[in-house]
Amino acid sequence: MIGVRLVQRVSSTRAFAKVAPRVVPALDRAVHRLTRGKVLLSAQMLPGVILTSTGVRSGLPRRTPLACMPEEGGGSWILVGSNFGRTGHPAWTGNLLAHPEAEISWKGTDVPVTAVRLTGEERAAVWKTLLVFWPPYATYQERVDREIRVFRLTVRGRGLGD
Repeated sequence: MIGVRLVQRVSSTRAFAKVAPRVVPALDRAVHRLTRGKVLLSAQMLPGVILTSTGVRSGLPRRTPLACMPEEGGGSWILVGSNFGRTGHPAWTGNLLAHPEAEISWKGTDVPVTAVRLTGEERAAVWKTLLVFWPPYATYQERVDREIRVFRLTVRGRGLGD
């Protein structure tokens, strides 16, 4: 428990926000590749996925390692576009807005998903849960003028009225 609190405190610092966006994803991608999709380093503290979305400008697949909050019952995950409390929205959020059909690698399994941006009361309710799940999100939100984007990913064909 002390280790988790220490990591939360460190991840809330501005220094971490400057370094982490370059270092954490690169390490995650390398370890994920070496373990054939079974391990994400960052998932040792938080659950994680590798999101494959379609690039807005390029139209090419873009792979991004991300922390996630799996929802109870399985089949859905919450992704937070915190960008470690940096000013701009992370590129992957724009990709999902333009192309909501994506894929995640979850515990070594490729899962086709559909992303929906949460807004209003639904976002507010999920945000409260996220702050319990990972308190540094509050610090990230305080640092920026933008509303941090929150997405729910559901297994394609589930939870969408199909």
